[in-house]
Amino acid sequence: MASGEKKPARSRVVLTDISSRAWEHPADKGALVALRKLKGFDVLLKTMSGVFRERAGRLTLLGSAVRVDERQFARLHRLLAEVGKSLDVSELPELYVNADPTLSAITIGMDRPIILLSSGLVHHLDDEELRFVIGHELGHAVSGHAVYRTLLMRLLGLGGLLSAVPGGAIGIRMVTVGLLEWSRKAELSADRAGLLATQDPTAALRTHMKIASGGTLDELDVTSFLQQGSEYDEGGDVRESLIKLSLLQQQSHPFAVVRATELRRWIDSGVYTTILGGDYPRRADDDTASVSAAAQEAAASYTVAFERTQDTLGRLVHDLAGWMGTASTWINDRFRRGTESA
Repeated sequence: MASGEKKPARSRVVLTDISSRAWEHPADKGALVALRKLKGFDVLLKTMSGVFRERAGRLTLLGSAVRVDERQFARLHRLLAEVGKSLDVSELPELYVNADPTLSAITIGMDRPIILLSSGLVHHLDDEELRFVIGHELGHAVSGHAVYRTLLMRLLGLGGLLSAVPGGAIGIRMVTVGLLEWSRKAELSADRAGLLATQDPTAALRTHMKIASGGTLDELDVTSFLQQGSEYDEGGDVRESLIKLSLLQQQSHPFAVVRATELRRWIDSGVYTTILGGDYPRRADDDTASVSAAAQEAAASYTVAFERTQDTLGRLVHDLAGWMGTASTWINDRFRRGTESA
């Protein structure tokens, strides 16, 4: 191919009527399925968020950032349309670019979601990598993650106020820890949406490598990068396990290396290929999705994670849970026999 010649467009599978449940991590899906059953809860949170605040945010972007359209950042406008086609999303959010040298992106707004990309991200990422990021953010919007994120931000804002109330700080802390855990799993969900949008696993992994390195791939190696993620995820003694728990307490996002490892694991599971083959949940069935089935899937995912990990604390928790289950079965059996013989 001659220098400067444009690469031919790569065809992608259009995932017609795909439900966000197809890409949602089990721990994220369980919460969202339950939330969707609570009719009116999203309306309540939207009211809490306030129409004025959301409009103020959009006006701030209109006055300080660049709105993407056919004439401004036309490349991004095209990529957003292509991502929307792949994920079968007809109503697309507004897309803005702001002056920020860091590699970051965010989706804000509940009534009218807005995707905001940093100039650093646009500068350092190629088309496939940007398609992954835009798909990630569109996944957030379609899943309705803004509802939970709004609740999380409200609770974080109330932390100082409720600390003066007896027991209030402990209660708010417990809920906040749970929401932060959900937020980290929501990021894994959005990564899967991004992959389904770009349908290029190497581009998705490159994106996480660039985010971790500050935008360069010149001296990086995919295999070493993924091994690094496995070492973080699965290795260490009890002390390192406790340190990792402490590090994650205030994190709304998993670390970039861990996200790459988790996405690779999802690809290797075969689910990604199955979805591209047309086997996935449809939006038409969202209202009939089972809360209990989603909860069981979430519990199973944590069990698999504990079984997989070589982390000392993880093994200890898993073994203790297994022992408790065995002991519970033995006690129940003894109690049943005693009852039958009485």
